[in-house]
Amino acid sequence: MLLKEEREAVVAYGRRLVTHRLTRGTGGNVSVFCRAKGLFAISPSGMDYFETESADVVVMDLEGRVAEGSRRPSSESDMHRLLYREREDVGAVVHTHSPYATVLACLHRELPPVHYLIGFAGRSVRCTPYAPFGTPELARLACDGMRDRYAVLLGNHGLLAAGPTPAYAFDTAEEIEFVCEVYCRSLAVGTPVPLLDRDMDVALEKFKTYGQRG
Repeated sequence: MLLKEEREAVVAYGRRLVTHRLTRGTGGNVSVFCRAKGLFAISPSGMDYFETESADVVVMDLEGRVAEGSRRPSSESDMHRLLYREREDVGAVVHTHSPYATVLACLHRELPPVHYLIGFAGRSVRCTPYAPFGTPELARLACDGMRDRYAVLLGNHGLLAAGPTPAYAFDTAEEIEFVCEVYCRSLAVGTPVPLLDRDMDVALEKFKTYGQRG
């Protein structure tokens, strides 16, 4: 089996998307890249995460060809593939439909640094214009919106998170959803106060070390 460990990670983190309330049903997708082989494992399209096994996970190359797997790959495979092609620091990608991130995405509103945990993604999280799901246009907008960041809000859609490892990519998706919730709730009662640049500099230095963990 090609990319056995990567496929197992896709299964495990796919299930965590549901148990951690970052998506519902079969929404969202997960992939893990093996740079040494130039291949990535990605969740199959429209399949229940708790019925998905390693053999159901699809292996693809960076040209978009299926290298192994009988299932249809996620409709968002281009979004993952483009990040792996253009970002040497990305080893895993997680796409969610988490509620508060999606609220901001539907407002086309950037997430400012209102909490230091935004440091998982960078100084802020941009929001892209809307593009239909599964299209090359969306893939390009997502990749551009995530430049020098590990997360981006997809206009009228959801959240895309990435990182050097599956653990970091998933943690980024989860913590950015938390910061989105804090921001939305803060807006309901007042005017959120963003962190100063110097405070974010300290936070980002700490997250550089965190990102190196396995």
